[in-house]
Amino acid sequence: MKAGIIDYGAGNLRSVANAVQSLGIEPRIVAEPSGFEGLTHLILPGVGAFGDSIRELESRGLAEPIREWVRADRPFFGICVGYQLLFEAGEESPGSTGLSIFDGNVVRFPDDGRKIPHMGWNAATATHPDDPIWDGLGEAPYFYFVHSYYPEPEDPELVAMWTEYEGVRFASAIRRGNLLATQFHPEKSQQAGLRLLENFLK
Repeated sequence: MKAGIIDYGAGNLRSVANAVQSLGIEPRIVAEPSGFEGLTHLILPGVGAFGDSIRELESRGLAEPIREWVRADRPFFGICVGYQLLFEAGEESPGSTGLSIFDGNVVRFPDDGRKIPHMGWNAATATHPDDPIWDGLGEAPYFYFVHSYYPEPEDPELVAMWTEYEGVRFASAIRRGNLLATQFHPEKSQQAGLRLLENFLK
């Protein structure tokens, strides 16, 4: 197994790398297209704005290799903005186009009294709890969230987990083939997050 973590200036790269290292795996930091060679698993982390992130991926020549990786159904894990970028566009950055791997847009929580960003621990309920990716996590594990925006996938079959925040139910994870992407941060989610990373890497 050779796990790679995409480096495009995202702030939580080191914490993701530390989480993977704690599982006994030394990840490769991928900052250019040649870094994909020989990898078996790919992680796209993310902290920051949708528009800035996609511009960095494009400018570093990383966007198209990521698209090709996902289209080939190779093991992929998108985290937070790394999840949002899989979709077409984001309200946070009008005019910016994401990786457009899936149909749907990234929207902001309604600004009608709830605290934004959604920050802290919250439950996530799997749509298919028998999926091996959730092994050892229980029916509604708690994960750590920090976000103001979330994707709305057009294909309901993509949704792998639902979470509710002050009356808004959103897709906190998607899954297709060997792809997993989550709005929450597994690297900040203690044992539940490490177990999910371990299940992915297996």
